[in-house]
Amino acid sequence: MLTGPGATIGKAKKLRQKMTLPEVILWRELRKRPGGIKFRRQHPAGPFVLDFACLESRLAIEIDGEVHSMGSRPAHDEARDIWLANQGFRTMRIAARDVLADLNAVLQFILGECKPLHHPSGGPPPRTGEEF
Repeated sequence: MLTGPGATIGKAKKLRQKMTLPEVILWRELRKRPGGIKFRRQHPAGPFVLDFACLESRLAIEIDGEVHSMGSRPAHDEARDIWLANQGFRTMRIAARDVLADLNAVLQFILGECKPLHHPSGGPPPRTGEEF
């Protein structure tokens, strides 16, 4: 389980109250567990808070607004991505404007990346080359 220290957990709780419009719009859909996949919002991860996370798929989802291309933010985002990769997580970055422009396309993109790491219960694992 990916988590963070007390200060990060506190920050995550505060950020849940101050989500951006694109985050709120996306969360309305992700909280419905599309495809049976569970997502978390503003999830603490070490010293960072992830916008969204699918722990089962080890996927971090970041909604990037214009500020992510300014000042020291790109270096901060790269450090976060490297830290997450060292924890076994992939990072998916989605532009906030894409969430506002085509929510359904964003949802399909996210669900396409959320592949479970383990085979479903109730049956054997898939043969090599087969999807499950």
